[in-house]
Amino acid sequence: MSATSTYTATDGGGYEQMMGRWSRRLARLFLQFTGTADGERVLDLGCGTGHLAAAMLSVSQPARVDGVDAAESYIAHARSQYPDPRLVFRVGDACALDYTAGTFDRVLSLLMLHFVPQPELAIAEMRRVAKPGAVVAAAVWDVRGGMVANRMLFDTAAAVDPGAGELRAKNFTRPMTRPGELAAAWRAAGLKDVAETSLQIRMEFAAFEDFWEPYTGQEGPAAAYIGSLGDELRARVRAAVRAAYLDGEPDGPRSYAALAFAVKGVAA
Repeated sequence: MSATSTYTATDGGGYEQMMGRWSRRLARLFLQFTGTADGERVLDLGCGTGHLAAAMLSVSQPARVDGVDAAESYIAHARSQYPDPRLVFRVGDACALDYTAGTFDRVLSLLMLHFVPQPELAIAEMRRVAKPGAVVAAAVWDVRGGMVANRMLFDTAAAVDPGAGELRAKNFTRPMTRPGELAAAWRAAGLKDVAETSLQIRMEFAAFEDFWEPYTGQEGPAAAYIGSLGDELRARVRAAVRAAYLDGEPDGPRSYAALAFAVKGVAA
C-alpha cells in the first residue's frame, strides 16, 4: 500500500487470481468505449499487471504505452508477461506523475481511482499530462450495486462478524464509485465532451475453491480482512460464504455479473 493508494499490493501472481483475470476481460470493453488510434503515445495509469496496456496492442498500433503503478511487484509482473518494447512499465505516483504537461495522446485508468484517497489529484494529473484534444478516461467497479461476487462475500461475512460490516461500509463507499460521480469529477477537472456508461463482464469460477482461494492471499481489502481473522472466525466466515456460493446446489461452476462505471472526456 502506497501513500496515495489504499490498495494492499504485494504479489503480481496473487493479483492475477484476485483481479487480473477480470481486468483482462474489462479492458477490451473499456477500449471500445474510449477508442484507440494508431501511432499514439498512451498512458495506462494504475496499470496493475499490464492487461489494459497489452490489450491496446491487440486492437490498434500505438507508438508506445506507458504503464504506471505504485506497486513494484505488479510492475515486475507486467514486465515479465508483456515484454513488447512498445510497452514501458514503471513505478510511479498517480498524484505526482513524472511526465511533462501534454505528453500523451490518450490517458486511461482502469480500476484504480477508487483506491486513491484524493482522486481529484490523480484526475488533475491525468488532465495535465494529456495533450490538448486527447481523450482522458477511467473506469471503476460499481462495488455497491454491480459486483455480485464481492457483495456476496461481504454481506455473508458481515452476518457472521461485525468487523466485516465495518469493512463492507468502507469498501462500498469508496470515492468515484457512486452513479454519476466519475462524470461530475471529469467536468470539475475541466474536461470537455464528457460521456459516461456502464460496462459489464461476468466473473466465472470453476468451483468454490476457485472463488475462495484469492482471499487467502494478501491482495486487496477482502484478502487483508480474511487474513486478519483468527482461525475459528475465519473458518466460520468461510463456511458461511461457501453456503452462499453453493446456494443449495452441488459445488461447481458459478457465473456472476460485474458492472463498472466508465467515463471519458477531452482535454482542452
